[in-house]
Amino acid sequence: MKQSPADDTTTFGDDTPLARELADLSARRRVLESTKVDLPVSTRILTVSNQKGGVGKTTSAVNVAAALANLGARVLVIDLDPQGNASTALGVPHTADVPSVYDVLIDEFPLAEVIQPSPESDNLFCAPSTIHLAGAEIELVSQVAREHRLRTALEEYLASVDEKPHFIIIDCPPSLGLLTINAFTAADEVFIPIQCEYYALEGLSQLLGSVQMIQKHLNPRLHVSTILLTMYDGRTRLAQQVAEEVRSHFAEQVLDTVIPRSVRVSEAPSFGQTVVAYDPQSAGAIAYREAAVEIVRKSAREAEGRA
Repeated sequence: MKQSPADDTTTFGDDTPLARELADLSARRRVLESTKVDLPVSTRILTVSNQKGGVGKTTSAVNVAAALANLGARVLVIDLDPQGNASTALGVPHTADVPSVYDVLIDEFPLAEVIQPSPESDNLFCAPSTIHLAGAEIELVSQVAREHRLRTALEEYLASVDEKPHFIIIDCPPSLGLLTINAFTAADEVFIPIQCEYYALEGLSQLLGSVQMIQKHLNPRLHVSTILLTMYDGRTRLAQQVAEEVRSHFAEQVLDTVIPRSVRVSEAPSFGQTVVAYDPQSAGAIAYREAAVEIVRKSAREAEGRA
């Protein structure tokens, strides 16, 4: 029987790029819904860093944190960036009068006293940044054990709580000052978001030099465990070339998941949310959830390797 024009349109419409993309997102979403992961037995501490700005560092920190919480992990985000963008994205108040990471670093407040729950999830918490943190770089210069103050605070916090976080994610400022050095000294792992753009590898080489310096002088446990490709546009040859080059140099560290350029990811912070909560069906949210699954499984493999 001859098909009507309407039937022809439907048939051809099912094979458009948009239809294929929607079908792909639907399939990936179904896989995520049935995915089970084994959460780490001991707390994993990751510092999210890239000395090049505008690479999706804070965006990746908060969205991976939210996606990990979505998997059932208890997650604490420490906002060490004076801009406070991570605090904003997690819906946590961080006005000047709010107890913050500044009080922990400078006045030795217990970390537990500044941690706030995020309204997004019962599993998600944040130690916020406030504007006072902008002066902490200078004030830390004269402090005793200035590079170890966050590490000491974290050790005391973990010793004092019964339900320890599965993951602690530290969001750094995009510079190598005392705040970033505190983060590197406190962490076990470095998590590097890399924008798929021309200067990406240049910024990466600078960061790796900083990590080696910290390993040598302050924290021999520190290692680059995770690299996440962000703002990926598969339509451009440049993005593909950057991804290929990063993978060729860091095959073990680069996640299979790439984070696409996404309007939804950019919009979410203005609503005080991560994209995982703002639009959980979007391509950006699904990609971050896939990245979180990879990170959990990576943690399990690393733990087995050390055992």
